[in-house]
Amino acid sequence: MGCVIAGGGPAGATLALVLARAGVEVTLLEKHGDFLRDFRGDTIHPSTLRVLDELGLAGEFLKLPHRKAHQLKLVTDDGDITVASLRGLPGKYGYIAFVPQWDFLKLITTAAGRYPGFRLLMNAEAYDLIREGGAVRGLRYRDATGEHEIRADLTVAADGRHSALRDRAGLVPRDLRAPMDVVWFRLPRHDTDRDDTFLRISSGDMMVAINRESYWQLAYLIPKGGYQGLTQGGIDALRGPVARLLPWLADRTGQIRSFDDVSVLTVALNRLRRWYRPGFLCVGDAAHAMSPVFGVGINLAVQDAVAAANLLAGPLRSGAPIPVSALERVQRRRMPPTVITQTAQRVVQNRVIGPALTRRFDPSGLPRDLTRIPVLNRLTRRFIGFGVRPEHVRVKEL
Repeated sequence: MGCVIAGGGPAGATLALVLARAGVEVTLLEKHGDFLRDFRGDTIHPSTLRVLDELGLAGEFLKLPHRKAHQLKLVTDDGDITVASLRGLPGKYGYIAFVPQWDFLKLITTAAGRYPGFRLLMNAEAYDLIREGGAVRGLRYRDATGEHEIRADLTVAADGRHSALRDRAGLVPRDLRAPMDVVWFRLPRHDTDRDDTFLRISSGDMMVAINRESYWQLAYLIPKGGYQGLTQGGIDALRGPVARLLPWLADRTGQIRSFDDVSVLTVALNRLRRWYRPGFLCVGDAAHAMSPVFGVGINLAVQDAVAAANLLAGPLRSGAPIPVSALERVQRRRMPPTVITQTAQRVVQNRVIGPALTRRFDPSGLPRDLTRIPVLNRLTRRFIGFGVRPEHVRVKEL
């Protein structure tokens, strides 16, 4: 067969869709039984909205329950700071859409299912590679019925930052370090609450608040490796910062009953020096784990998938062995955006997040509206909206 992809996240699902649309036989494996996992990144930026438009899915996407953010705001002890405005971007998508990731993935896999060459296997965990003649020729996976093999001309690891297939291929990412981890939880939202999504920052504390209409999805940033210390202080060690940062939620913090009500994200920032072996390719978090800074993880993954499909659909349709040079071209195209984006994330981590968590950052001197600095606003708007080297779907539907 043509291609087998391990991992039904944004990179794997999008790659499967674009390949199947182009007439390639493709199997997508997802180790869970559904996509309903909370506390995932779900900021759909204009670069991804444009890809959905090119795939004919923008209309369906916009029917999903979502919220649009035209501006990015930083909330300090002294008031709000407008960091960027996406209004004025070229095209019709001058906003970020907040959509639960499971809805996004269901949309993509449902669209892929309309093509006869697509197959989705749920509860199927890829754990090893099939090697023959110095090249990868497929993968091994396990499900409720036992262990199985799928042979393919191309095997893609899109199985996340802890990729089993990447490890089996002997590819080791370079750790770029992050100064924080994230504690995710939720609290009820009232109609009288503010209605935007924002970053709250104070000396020693930071929290992201995402408006989910009926509840707040909250991300409390803690120093790297600091979760055990937080739990030693009891649940009030989390309730207290929530009440300090968002006093209008103080009457609801009792609904965080224990640390069983939270989920911890160990933030990773890394990338592979080499993304491929003969017959094998890594994309998305398997190739480069992104920091939550700028909320671009989904969008970089989607861009990887589109670039890979553009470059590999033709060779896959031919049925001939995939040239290593084609895999190398995927990495050459996507490595510069990865490096530049991660460099920008490291600047924010080192100059804002790290100092804020250690009480060494004072935002009081910042202008209240950074969008009034024209050059800065244009650069920030384009970087957040489209990223570096945005991709377009070049392969035709067959």
